[in-house]
Amino acid sequence: MQGFFVLVSLGMTLYTFIDCAKRDETQILRLPKWGWLLVILLTGIIGPVAYLTIGRVRSIGGTFKGNQPKKRILPPDDDPDFLRSI
Repeated sequence: MQGFFVLVSLGMTLYTFIDCAKRDETQILRLPKWGWLLVILLTGIIGPVAYLTIGRVRSIGGTFKGNQPKKRILPPDDDPDFLRSI
């Protein structure tokens, strides 16, 4: 039985670490990405559970639930709207 809990903890840690590493900074809440990666790795089962519940923006059906992601600020030479207006 103890082995089962170790496997679940290891699986959650691996899943949440990969999920956090692949997400864009705008989809991560309350801590920067590197902070969540450290929390996930160093706190056992508490870090992955915290990340899954409060650390990320969850999407349902392609739309974001709750907080909308922050819009990235683009420099003028990368902003298509700005370039079209020239």
